[in-house]
Amino acid sequence: MNIFEALRESHKIQRELSEKLIQTSGDSTERRELFEQLKNELFAHAVGEDRYFYIPLMMTDSGLNITRHALSEHHEIDELLEQLTETEFSNHGWLVTAKKLSEKVHHHLQEEEHGFFQQAGKILDEKQKESLAQQYLAEYKKYKQADKDSLTG
Repeated sequence: MNIFEALRESHKIQRELSEKLIQTSGDSTERRELFEQLKNELFAHAVGEDRYFYIPLMMTDSGLNITRHALSEHHEIDELLEQLTETEFSNHGWLVTAKKLSEKVHHHLQEEEHGFFQQAGKILDEKQKESLAQQYLAEYKKYKQADKDSLTG
């Protein structure tokens, strides 16, 4: 598996969770659970992606600008997650912000998969793509497990 395939697996989960989240209403258990799942998925993905995809690309001249743009979008997503965390689930504005988050996530994933990945594919060699995938997946799974542990323990 290469880094692009590994990242796409989480992208699929992010799309599904964000689409389900904006279909919820009020202060429901479903809304709370989906939001926590999406927040955890985005966090685990971003940590691994930042460390084992973006940072190695930032070390190259040709990867610097595209990486900076992607990292700024991660920051925007973090800010929307923070707004949602601080807003009551029953507040009408919560769903408005959740829709902005869903749109931002979909936009970011689209940009990555249909632009950034192609550019990164020219920068990284095959061995790097496989090595980064292994490192990313280990980091991603570590944070996913930490989220499960915090929910159960």
